[in-house]
Amino acid sequence: MWRKLFIVSVLVAMVCGSAVGAQLPRHIASDDGRLPDNVALVIGNGAYPTHSLPNAGNDARAVAAQLTTLGYDVILYEDLDRAGLQRALDQFKDRLIHADVGLFYFSGHGVRVGPTTYLLPLDADSNSLYGMQSRTLNLDSILASMRSARPDKPNIVMLDTCLNDPFKGLGIVRPDDPRATVFKQDSSQTLVAYATSPGAFAADGISHGVFTSQLLHAMRQPDADVQTVLRQVQASVAKLTAQRQVPVIEASLAQPITLRGTSPSAEVAMQSTQAMPMDNEQIVAWQSRGVLPKDSAEQYELTFWESIKDSTHASDYEAYLQSYPNGRFASLARARMERLRAAAPKADTPADKPPPAVRSAPERPRAPAAKAQEQPRPEPPKKAEPETAATPKPPEPRPAEKPAAPAQAGSEIRDCPTCPVLVSVRAGGFTMGSAADDPSERPPHRVTINTPFAIGKYEVTVEQWDACVAAGACPRITAGEGRQKKSPARDISWDDAQLYVKWLSSVSGKTYRLPSEAEWEYAVRGGTSTRFWWGDQMRPGNANCKDCGDPWQKDAPSDVGSFAPNPYGLHDMNGSVWEWVSDCWHNTYKGAPADARSWDEPNCRVRVIRGGSWREGATYMPSSTRFKYDASVRHSQNGFRVVRELN
Repeated sequence: MWRKLFIVSVLVAMVCGSAVGAQLPRHIASDDGRLPDNVALVIGNGAYPTHSLPNAGNDARAVAAQLTTLGYDVILYEDLDRAGLQRALDQFKDRLIHADVGLFYFSGHGVRVGPTTYLLPLDADSNSLYGMQSRTLNLDSILASMRSARPDKPNIVMLDTCLNDPFKGLGIVRPDDPRATVFKQDSSQTLVAYATSPGAFAADGISHGVFTSQLLHAMRQPDADVQTVLRQVQASVAKLTAQRQVPVIEASLAQPITLRGTSPSAEVAMQSTQAMPMDNEQIVAWQSRGVLPKDSAEQYELTFWESIKDSTHASDYEAYLQSYPNGRFASLARARMERLRAAAPKADTPADKPPPAVRSAPERPRAPAAKAQEQPRPEPPKKAEPETAATPKPPEPRPAEKPAAPAQAGSEIRDCPTCPVLVSVRAGGFTMGSAADDPSERPPHRVTINTPFAIGKYEVTVEQWDACVAAGACPRITAGEGRQKKSPARDISWDDAQLYVKWLSSVSGKTYRLPSEAEWEYAVRGGTSTRFWWGDQMRPGNANCKDCGDPWQKDAPSDVGSFAPNPYGLHDMNGSVWEWVSDCWHNTYKGAPADARSWDEPNCRVRVIRGGSWREGATYMPSSTRFKYDASVRHSQNGFRVVRELN
């Protein structure tokens, strides 16, 4: 059945779709008045909405410039959606009619499902097999288009993409199936060079993909047979990556061909855009060009890196290295951390305090997971006028399954002048988790909160944390110096938070602690069962995140209370900073307590964090969002709020 759907989806994709930021091609051609013998279509797709590829544009421009010196009529495009890719291919086909050699080059995200290689446009739907097939351009259609223009002429395809399968074999065919061959029987006069092997990933260097870097270097031999050139690329990439990335060359050329054209302008010159061979230290991004499953460890790492890549705090890169000592960005993280520490050695890590040891087998602390959703991702919301806690937009919660707690704010409590303001929450029941694709939120299960409790109306602020520091009970967070008093305290580890609640209990005479995960989710839902407390769709003015409307700034979260409260009168539980809870991390809810108890384990060092932060997008804001982090590690997006027992 899925094969029939695939055929239909390809036909639909060929006739539908609209451009995202339509652009004209840059046509790079010789100016000697002679029609070039060879025509190339070069595409670099890097501006993906998620997991952008900054090197893809560099790759495409450098390859286009080099092919121009070799006498090609080059059509260069960057950042195309599905419709734009099809238009570029149609233009290429028209230009190929009178050409001798046709060459197609693509740098960007790619996947391999079964025998088919898919190249991803900017608007690709990579969340499902059907979406992948219907909203991408596959290699078979590219080859068919090139062959139909001049059936007996040679065609070259070069792909700097990954070839992993994010659908875990849903489209895989048996090795003895005729469809498992790369080329069909009518595909003579064709050469395809893949940057990596089927099922594997492709790496990035500082300025180019590893494959493209070596290709540019090898193309300095214009009179060499193209298969010889590509075998050199194959060998050099495999050596540089210690066999982690081995390019594949599939060829059925009737006779050897060279890269040099015959037009008088085909003078080979060294290009400033060419890359020199890289060594291992220059490989800064492994597995960067494929589509990763949303709940995979690879995705967690990539999302973690995206959240800190522009950070000016060495501690953020230290946290990444503690989680991923051999990660794809490890070399770059070490370099940035060392540079930041050299510039300001006391800003993040005191000189007399050695950095935490890197674990050889990490429990993978938090990299906020790319959230799987219960329904298709909504379009980004339009900007709305900023809303404040004083003038909130009325919420639109949907009632939960007969919640015992009313959907209204409880009474407020404050035990001392420097203590956080608390809101009382009645006992009740709710369904915890979701049926989303993220296994960590499954299974949805009924939880009963048997005892009322009071929870912080806001996250603990810088001012409140500093009161504990002044009392000598909490460590000074040097990275937080200069932050606003009403800003949420952050760069706080789980261990730090334990010191704060211990101090707060001593000065107030009450029992303070971190909320359990069940208490936290019960509180954030505010008596609702929708994805967000205000409904099933993102709406501006309710959460502090980069897709959630003003006020928002990249460098820091807004002051506490800047956004509308939920029905229980609690602010900023969606976004702002990730919030520690008391529970030990478990990969799923299987076996979770059916009450508000903290789900703990002996000697647990990986704890749960909830709610997302201001640096994440709207997909992290649902009430069920959860992830993990090492209890001893500080991170600039991690904070907390407190709970006080009512007894």
